[in-house]
Amino acid sequence: MQTCGTSPSWWCERALDLTNSATAAEVVDWVTRTPLRILLIVVLAWLANRTARRLVTRAAERARLAALEGTRDDERSERDGAVVAANRADARARTVTDVLGSLTSAVVVIIATLMILGELNINLGPLLAGAGVAGVALGFGAQSLVRDLLAGLFVLIEDQYGVGDVVDVGPAVGTVERVTLRSTRLRDVAGTVWHVPNGEIVRAGNKSQRFSRALIDVTVANDADLTKVEEVVGSVGSELVEDEIWGSRLLGAPTLLGVQALDGLGTTVRLVVDTEPASQWAVERELRSRLRGRLLEAGIVLPHSTGAPIRPVQ
Repeated sequence: MQTCGTSPSWWCERALDLTNSATAAEVVDWVTRTPLRILLIVVLAWLANRTARRLVTRAAERARLAALEGTRDDERSERDGAVVAANRADARARTVTDVLGSLTSAVVVIIATLMILGELNINLGPLLAGAGVAGVALGFGAQSLVRDLLAGLFVLIEDQYGVGDVVDVGPAVGTVERVTLRSTRLRDVAGTVWHVPNGEIVRAGNKSQRFSRALIDVTVANDADLTKVEEVVGSVGSELVEDEIWGSRLLGAPTLLGVQALDGLGTTVRLVVDTEPASQWAVERELRSRLRGRLLEAGIVLPHSTGAPIRPVQ
């Protein structure tokens, strides 16, 4: 029984009994030990990878459905933003699934490879020691890269912003042209393209997600009739809602909040209205243009920066 070693396997004993050949018994013993175990490791690794990817896909799908449900609950997004939100949710789910699935596969492959090398009686001590040293060196040298990748992953998972959004990320303000795990590319109003590493973004303000808000501060002279001012401002807002072109860009009727500020230069009245995403600036310009003409027509005095009021022509 020395042929099969001190602790012979069942396969080795049967092969020796059937063939009465030590060589055949040793071959059978080797085949049923190392290759079979390696095959078992490969099969288990494949199953683990497949299961993990399915879990990642289901988690991403649940996150996508939750995002779409939140969009449907917001009535302001039902008019034109629902399709855009659905497309963004689909793209985000695909990206997150690909990234997390690739990471999961890499971890499974590394573990399976180490187990297979162990079955082949390869000394893993020097290999693991070298990998540890390389990992420490890489960790010190790639801290910013890892931080950027993790930050980019959370940007995608949390849907902080996407392509087409107007965002303020601190170092730059502009329209998002591209989002990757490494960085975010913006283009500001002057046409300058900014590449901002995701790890450098401490806070992100999205000015066009789901809906936007136009805010108008109208400053009149302190001796102006506030009742008359509010009537003019309210009527201009109502006219904009009924306008065929501009009305479609609004998500509700303008709201007059009343007096916002009072100082030596004049009295400020605030008007707000919700708009389609990224339409607030165009709406604000149109409102200012209409308000200036209507206030002057109504005989309401507008203050000047020098302190001298602008009075309507008699």
